[in-house]
Amino acid sequence: MTSDHPLVRLETLALIAIGGFAGSNLRFFAVELFAEVPAVLLVNVLGSFALGFLVYEAEYAGLVGRQSRIVFTTGFLSSLTTYSTFAVQTAVAGDPLLLFGIVAANYGLGFAGVLASRSLARWVGDGSQPTPGGETA
Repeated sequence: MTSDHPLVRLETLALIAIGGFAGSNLRFFAVELFAEVPAVLLVNVLGSFALGFLVYEAEYAGLVGRQSRIVFTTGFLSSLTTYSTFAVQTAVAGDPLLLFGIVAANYGLGFAGVLASRSLARWVGDGSQPTPGGETA
């Protein structure tokens, strides 16, 4: 069957739904295990790392297939991470220092996770490390 066949699309949608179910349940488990602010930070940072890895892995190694990448990114990771809860936590933070901490931690550590995953993906692809400042992707 070709990739545009209705059954292939239906299979992809079903796999995305399964990934979404798993990701949202893992996020729920994290919130049950930790306090809400650290749990949201944890899932957002881990999700940023994983998403960065999948994006850069496609560029450097190409071991993960397109359909699998869609299932993990659109299904699992989009349900694991939560911008909406992060936004609400920021909006209701009464203390300006807490507000700044929530924003800085989510964005700063999320970005650091993407940069770290880029190094990992490059290592998986060809065994090398990116040179500082030498890569813009």
